[in-house]
Amino acid sequence: MPSFVGAIDNGTTSSRFLIFDEKGDLVIGHQLEYRQIYPHSGWVEQDPLDILGSVVTCIDAAIRKFELQGNDIKQLKGIGITNQRETTVVWDRNTGKPLHNAIVWSDTRTGDVVHELCESSEKGANAVKDICGLPITTYFSAVKLRWLLDNSKEVKEAQDNGTLMFGTVDSWLIYNLTGGVYGGAHVTDVTNASRTMLMNIRELTWSEECLKFFGVDSKVLPEIKPSSSLFGEINLNDLEIIKGLPIAGCLGDQHAALVGQHCFQVGEAKNTYGTGCFLVFNTGEEIVPSENGLLTTVGYQFEGEPAAYALEGSIAVAGSAVKWLRDNMGIINSAEEINALAESTPDNGGVVFITAFSGLFAPYWRPDVRGSILGLSQHTTKHHLARATLEATCFQTRAIIDAMNSDSGKPLKTLRVDGGLSNSDICMQMQANILGIEVSRPQMRESTALGAATAAAVHLGVGMWEGGFKAFTERVRERKEVLQKFAPAIQETEREKQYDLWKKAIDMTLSWS
Repeated sequence: MPSFVGAIDNGTTSSRFLIFDEKGDLVIGHQLEYRQIYPHSGWVEQDPLDILGSVVTCIDAAIRKFELQGNDIKQLKGIGITNQRETTVVWDRNTGKPLHNAIVWSDTRTGDVVHELCESSEKGANAVKDICGLPITTYFSAVKLRWLLDNSKEVKEAQDNGTLMFGTVDSWLIYNLTGGVYGGAHVTDVTNASRTMLMNIRELTWSEECLKFFGVDSKVLPEIKPSSSLFGEINLNDLEIIKGLPIAGCLGDQHAALVGQHCFQVGEAKNTYGTGCFLVFNTGEEIVPSENGLLTTVGYQFEGEPAAYALEGSIAVAGSAVKWLRDNMGIINSAEEINALAESTPDNGGVVFITAFSGLFAPYWRPDVRGSILGLSQHTTKHHLARATLEATCFQTRAIIDAMNSDSGKPLKTLRVDGGLSNSDICMQMQANILGIEVSRPQMRESTALGAATAAAVHLGVGMWEGGFKAFTERVRERKEVLQKFAPAIQETEREKQYDLWKKAIDMTLSWS
């Protein structure tokens, strides 16, 4: 009988559970949005119980569909997990209950904490960058945990009493899925740990120096494991049907997409266009410090193999700008509608949209900046604004790739893409035009979930993943993938003219803030 592997995919606004066959093809899935909480301007929270509940519901619904197709649940051999990364969860060791709402990766409340931490070191924002690969900014988990310790009596008391447990969403999910207070595993993988600012990126262990800098007790932290390894077994009453099923893979979402896009060679890169946009460039076993505003991170690690490292450029707002046009401005009724509007005009009419709703991430790192729309005239229509919204992500991607080419010394020749906005042909053509290189979109676009399933399947030795990581990568090189390619369709002079206008708009926005 054929074997299957499942993948929990927890995103910023929804959770999914997808099941892949032993060839890596998607069989069935279920998706559920969950509540977003905005207590104040710049604050973004989620209820950890909502996250867990959405995952359990998706697993149950997908399994029911799987069985209705005539499959036996015993054919499901294991599960991988991928998750929104820097989102921070704290809970009590004795009760298993959350001590505060999860603080989401895009939350900017920690601006004062970041300022104080930077002021405390002669190196400023780079105080621990040599250790963890990351600058001090509102983005990462350690500053969110520091804010919780300073502002939540319950969290501070729990650390003082030795009952505090901290983790990114993967740790919270694995803990609960494997039993919670009844023996649940408190673990994470190297990719998620590398986004906390608390891990030594070379040794792949928690850093005593970073813990001291942020004032965090090591007892609150999960155990760090390779991305492809045994994290525990399902032990939850609501999922009795899959009790004992191994969780054998775990990666942060952007790292999972790197694996799902099969970017296993040095110099290969992918860009995921989701709520935000994240470009990850494989540097192999070499740790490449960035001199141009990028992040040095762990790409992935398979059990028994050395870690692969990466450079990353992060954009805070991508798909969420489309959602803003729909929900806040009422310019479109559905996300898909933006494509027709953008295609109906040959250019942006001189309109430039800086979508800095949560500040600007790489390569600018200005959490204080807010969005701006420049170049409006009586001629401006919603068609121009729709086009400028899509272009915003494409121009920021250009800025990141310029920085990446400079850091790596190996100019990118092809950009692999996935995520919701990558389904837009007009957006991907814009991206190719703005970059001046080929943009490659896979036929199977569930790269993030596939990456998590891959990590689990390699550990379990299922189907095309049998024989371990090296054997699998050899098969990948031999296999011809079905890709849709977008080639640049404008001249270099026009490309640079457009990009120069973008850079002027960035300068004006930075000056305004």
